[in-house]
Amino acid sequence: MESEKIIIGITHGDINGIGYEVILKAFSDNVILDLCTPIIYGSSKVFGFYKKQLDIQSVNYNQINSAKDVNHRRLNLINCVDDEIKVELGISTQEAGKAAFSSLERATEDLKAGHIHAIVTAPINKHNIQSDKFQFPGHTEYLEGKFAKSESALMMLTDNNLRVAVVTGHIPLNQVAKTITEDLILKKLQILNQSLKQDFMIVRPRIAVLGLNPHAGDQGVIGEEEEKIIIPAIKKAESEKIQCFGPYPADGFFGAGRYKEFDAVLAMYHDQGLIPFKTIAMDSGVNYTAGLPVIRTSPDHGTAYNIAGKNKASELSLLAAIYLAIDVSRNRKIFAEMHDNPLPITETKNNKKDQIE
Repeated sequence: MESEKIIIGITHGDINGIGYEVILKAFSDNVILDLCTPIIYGSSKVFGFYKKQLDIQSVNYNQINSAKDVNHRRLNLINCVDDEIKVELGISTQEAGKAAFSSLERATEDLKAGHIHAIVTAPINKHNIQSDKFQFPGHTEYLEGKFAKSESALMMLTDNNLRVAVVTGHIPLNQVAKTITEDLILKKLQILNQSLKQDFMIVRPRIAVLGLNPHAGDQGVIGEEEEKIIIPAIKKAESEKIQCFGPYPADGFFGAGRYKEFDAVLAMYHDQGLIPFKTIAMDSGVNYTAGLPVIRTSPDHGTAYNIAGKNKASELSLLAAIYLAIDVSRNRKIFAEMHDNPLPITETKNNKKDQIE
């Protein structure tokens, strides 16, 4: 039934990047409308500009004022920015940053109100979006501030059976070692384990944990974080029946393809996990924010100013992000039904005695 279709909100990101190009290409095939009802939070003017610029005339939309007015058989668009907005291909502008935030804020409000089931965020420029209303290093931290407590969100990159999460996200490299603690690693393992169960329907997840130092510290020869922080965190997680293993040296782990033996990998910092991930799955990977009560996915690439408007961008990562949002929405519903209202244990000692007799 159309009323049961999953409604996906899509933010347009930085209007001077490749966001609209990958959106237009993703919806050039109407088959995706059989799987979900999409709403673009963006600009009809910018949409029209890119249709002409890229000569993609087959994609049309239904303009609405509210998510409540959605047409389940069409691509929908809600105007979030002023009609006078100007596109400057491949250039970072303050106007583009404001437009990106307006789109994100409107979509987030509808997500919080339950008007949409998930959001897929096109890439933003993390510099020009900064303002008194947005003081975050990225989408993950912004959404964590909106929907959860501090350190409740987990950045996870996923592509089919490859899933890489990070303990520390968008922080300077010189702060990584002092940020990593036993409690933080344990918390991220708990979030990752739960997400693998409820979002990906993996019954008994196996998680590989990477070390921080070269060769995972070589038993304290090259750094002590593995011995004093990471291994104790793994042991605590094991006591909670989380199946986690390591710490593994990052280079050899990925080089030998050992990630194929696990359901997910927990890296200590951003580039340690994302460089190998994007080397393996650059065109089809998805950035997923685990640990939130809401669903958010994103393509795993940036604004790509260097190819903006040149009809060179691939839509595969955005399509994968949309498909993952649909899958997680369905999986969470199934998981909730499986664990909802278990039969209470109400037997008394007398009842047991009567049964024995």
